[in-house]
Amino acid sequence: MIHHALVIGASGGIGAAMVDALKQRGTDVVSLSRRHDGLDVTDETAIRKAFAGLAPKRFDLIINATGGLILNDAPPEKSLGALDPQNMAAHFALNATAVALLIKNGAALLAPGRSVFVSLSARLASIGDNRLGGWISYRAAKSAQNQIIHTAAIELARTHPGAILVALHPGTVETPLTQPFRAASQADTPATAAARLLTVIEQLKSSDSGGFFDQHGKTISW
Repeated sequence: MIHHALVIGASGGIGAAMVDALKQRGTDVVSLSRRHDGLDVTDETAIRKAFAGLAPKRFDLIINATGGLILNDAPPEKSLGALDPQNMAAHFALNATAVALLIKNGAALLAPGRSVFVSLSARLASIGDNRLGGWISYRAAKSAQNQIIHTAAIELARTHPGAILVALHPGTVETPLTQPFRAASQADTPATAAARLLTVIEQLKSSDSGGFFDQHGKTISW
């Protein structure tokens, strides 16, 4: 059972659903978000301040549900000609570097024994599964996030032997992030996605640390 959880990005569609699902299971949940707490996950000083305010709490589950697809009002690129370096930098700041900062500063909040640190990724991050092209900035930043998670998991295995660090793809979910790019019939409700993710999280083993999985617990190609 998950006793104490921290959800970062709790005001978003999936983050809020994760908070609700955990509370329904009797978990003590702490929520952080930009909207309600002013947390900018691209600012390490802000992360340190927010995390310092949580001490001496320790969590057996930390979920990073932050991320973005449309940044600076720029839609995903359909071609190389649409690539903008400033927009690409913004994607890396939010979808990759921020994840590294959250892991760096959040590892100290993990409870001793079995604990899980999850960051939401996307199947679009898969290099092996990319057959359509496009969306270069988002794909590349999410791929970088996966490398960050895989690399950090190797270090955490030494410093936090019971910790499991993974990237999870939540599936296509009915949220404002996906609304312009999917049909309603293709998406799960946030509540359904949250329930599936929690099932995967509860079944994770130490040997899964550093991995990339979908909402059913199946491994996704790097």
